[in-house]
Amino acid sequence: MIRIAGILSIVVTVMLMSALTIPEHAQVNAADSLRILYARPAAAWPAPVIDSGVQWQELAALPADTASVNAWASDPKVQLGKLLFFDPRLSSSNQISCSSCHDPDLAWGDGRKVSLGTDHLQGTRNTPSLLNVWMQRNLFWDGRADGLESQAINPIATHHEMNMEPPLLPAKIAAIPGYRPLFRNAFGEERITLDRITTAIAAFERTIRSRDSRFDEFMKGRYHKMSDLEIKGLHLFRTKARCMNCHNGQYLTDGAFHNIGLTYYGRKYQDLGLYNISRDTADVGRFRTPSLRDVMLTRPWMHNGLFDDMEGILNIYNSGMPMKPKPGQENDALFPRTDKLIKPLGLTKEDKEALMAFLQALTGKPYKMPRPETLPQ
Repeated sequence: MIRIAGILSIVVTVMLMSALTIPEHAQVNAADSLRILYARPAAAWPAPVIDSGVQWQELAALPADTASVNAWASDPKVQLGKLLFFDPRLSSSNQISCSSCHDPDLAWGDGRKVSLGTDHLQGTRNTPSLLNVWMQRNLFWDGRADGLESQAINPIATHHEMNMEPPLLPAKIAAIPGYRPLFRNAFGEERITLDRITTAIAAFERTIRSRDSRFDEFMKGRYHKMSDLEIKGLHLFRTKARCMNCHNGQYLTDGAFHNIGLTYYGRKYQDLGLYNISRDTADVGRFRTPSLRDVMLTRPWMHNGLFDDMEGILNIYNSGMPMKPKPGQENDALFPRTDKLIKPLGLTKEDKEALMAFLQALTGKPYKMPRPETLPQ
């Protein structure tokens, strides 16, 4: 038995040394070798494929989160914000609440291609999930809001969403006696203002966070939590698939804006993204990079919600999304140019299966927050 154990130890040592001598960026096919490579602190992982000039951070586990749970139980601003978030009386029709599009049972999205609001009017963009929204520097697909407080005004005021005149909202809420003591507890006095309404909603939204996934468990040293296929997907994500050029760090997003070739220029679904806000032609077709945390719960995907098949999305990236102007568009300043980070990948069917497995490993068990049983009266 001692001799067998010694032989096994030598074999493992040889495998480890072989794995460690694999050139950077080389594809590793042996599942055992990949597991050895990644069953170590992230600082010792193979170098990722990152283009020159890209600012990036290594993938990391989610931080421990006790603050959100404590806030739900004890923070009066968060408690008030939760009630306002679920209250349809913030809309002109008394039928649409923040939770109509950001449903906790649907990973804080709505599961629709595009949002649906007052009078069943449809928007033009997919509803982003509110999971981990606290860490985003810019809100909306086009980044037009720089904080949760300013973001909250937009759906309240937008005709095809809640369709409420913001200046009229404080008086409407003040006419509900049950809200007055809640504002006093949260702000020290009963006076209800638009700023206080949005501050409370933002305080609640900052508590909406992902729970640990198998990837997080793996990152914390529980290396059996991810399968060989998922580990292969992790390796491809960091290398051949080039995903980390945009999806990196703890929340798998660079928080930046990119044109990935889905502007549909001159066609039915045309959307020029950040350009609509900045009016800078360099921003044509750029949209904010979404976090990949819990991504398999937030279908349909992309800014227009047109994609309900993750393999189809991988096929798009695999193609490199070449965009060639039609005759007459050669000098069109608004013709969208695909980001230089998007390149043909040469992914095989097996590669895509591994990547989809890794995306599943990034998806934690959802916390389905119960809606308030009663609202202030």
